[in-house]
Amino acid sequence: MMHIAWPWIFILLPLPWVVWRFVPAVKGAGPPALYAPFVEDIVQESGISYRRARKQWRAVLLSLVWVLLLLAASRPQWLGEPVELPETGRGLMLAVDVSRSMDTPDLDLEGSRGTRLDVVKQVASDFLKKRKGDRVGLILFGTRAYMQAPLTFDRNTVIKFLNEAQTGIAGDKTAIGDAIGLAVKRLIKSDNKKACIILITDGANTAGTVTPRRAAELAAQAGIKVYTIGVGARRIRIRDFFGTRTVNPSADLDEDMLRYIARVTGGRYFRATDRKGLAEIYHELDKLEPANAESKMVRPVNDLFYLPMGMAFALTLAWGFGDFFVKSRLFAQVKARFSGHAS
Repeated sequence: MMHIAWPWIFILLPLPWVVWRFVPAVKGAGPPALYAPFVEDIVQESGISYRRARKQWRAVLLSLVWVLLLLAASRPQWLGEPVELPETGRGLMLAVDVSRSMDTPDLDLEGSRGTRLDVVKQVASDFLKKRKGDRVGLILFGTRAYMQAPLTFDRNTVIKFLNEAQTGIAGDKTAIGDAIGLAVKRLIKSDNKKACIILITDGANTAGTVTPRRAAELAAQAGIKVYTIGVGARRIRIRDFFGTRTVNPSADLDEDMLRYIARVTGGRYFRATDRKGLAEIYHELDKLEPANAESKMVRPVNDLFYLPMGMAFALTLAWGFGDFFVKSRLFAQVKARFSGHAS
């Protein structure tokens, strides 16, 4: 809908009339230097009626231009449909282990065995879809840690990047400390009032320049909670040359280290041995870190001042060209008559 931001500007509408009515006119410069008595006859004979037309339309034109200029100065705007903008102070950084061990197919995935990374993708995607109002980001780490998606309200893009992740793209080892350190650095820069890290891994810290303990201390100093999740089955049966035997596929998982990180930062440690357990963990995280997003309604505003201003300029330009055209015709006829009298 249309909206006038400064309607009070129209109190200036009668200003030209006030000036014309109460301000004395400027005295003329005196009689013309050259008097040609036949000029009036030419005007009457030519049918131009220049003076009469000029008097009739000048007041109308100037009044219209003045109204258009005031309309432009009043800041006319077009207000669009209300748009809901989420507001939240929470920043949530998801750090996912993509080392080669995440390819281990020891977790249940819709009635069959799925790799650890595939189960994490599915459950974490469902979790992120519910985080309306949160700014979420994604870090993938192996031998090195990479910022795959910075903090953003665009959850669909973060989910897309997560689902496109492949094991081994960041190296075969596990740099847990570097992943936490990178997440802390980005969360501090974002200046979020509430921030937390959800770290998912199936192993121990075997690479990187920052130790997990040091990274946990940095997160604690910044007031950032770290929730750690260890994924992997506790035991599975495998076939070998001698038959079947039970093994622990999560023997490399450093649970003590993950518990320490969670305890120091004020978070919690969770153990996920199947898809259902991982889904329950994310449900618990929703309770611990609720996405209490407030929202406000805003209307897109498009300024339209250029429309009346352009119309005023076009009218002024048209009047100037019209006045010049009429005067040129009159001058040509005066010149021709003067030449005839001279001869």
